[in-house]
Amino acid sequence: MKRREALLSLGAAVAAAPAVSADTARAEVVRNYPQDMALDRAFQPPSVRVGGPLTVLTDDSERRTIGAIFDRLIPADEFGPSATEAGCIEFLDAQLAGPFGQGAALYREGPRAPDEDKMVQKAQFIATPRERYATGLKALDAWATNKHGAPFADLEAARQDEILAGMENGDIELAPEVNTKAFFELMLQNVREGYFSDPIYGGNKNMAGWKMIGFPGARYDYRLYADRTGQKLDLEPVNLIPKD
Repeated sequence: MKRREALLSLGAAVAAAPAVSADTARAEVVRNYPQDMALDRAFQPPSVRVGGPLTVLTDDSERRTIGAIFDRLIPADEFGPSATEAGCIEFLDAQLAGPFGQGAALYREGPRAPDEDKMVQKAQFIATPRERYATGLKALDAWATNKHGAPFADLEAARQDEILAGMENGDIELAPEVNTKAFFELMLQNVREGYFSDPIYGGNKNMAGWKMIGFPGARYDYRLYADRTGQKLDLEPVNLIPKD
């Protein structure tokens, strides 16, 4: 599994970045925007501090496992840091501690369709994402130890890639209580979200993901750049983290 394959589809969706042309003139920066349009602090999400204490992923073995998975899905290379270096663990922990992890947006009551958990994209999971991670990570380590003699995080990178490919393709079933393919897709979705999220949510440390794909971030106004299609703007990304 290659880094570019993991990032390709989301990169285009997040940035919609124009192709680079020979014109690399730096874009003009919008100044003197209306100050009364500033975000009210009461409605601003709290910043997640990378390297700070975790709330959900407090078990060392689980944290090592998800870290190893994330770093195989988005490894470090000449284009940018790995998923864990970019804060994706902190991002996931914050998400699992909040409404997403609690399944607040999911309808979790019956009736349930027969074998619905095998429907992957359309599954009505009764378990919350937080519960699915706890069950799935334990099942993965148990499977890896049984098949290869060591937990997932202790295996060689090539073996880890082989296991993840098997999960993605549906060739590996970790346990009867785990929809393995859907669990892989959940992790892939979340690591992508963490790598390209606003840094206020813990991921995308130093805006590395945005810089990689040329996304200028949470800027107030793009009107000056609307006619710059196909040109490299060289705009420094802006995030939502308060400056004071």
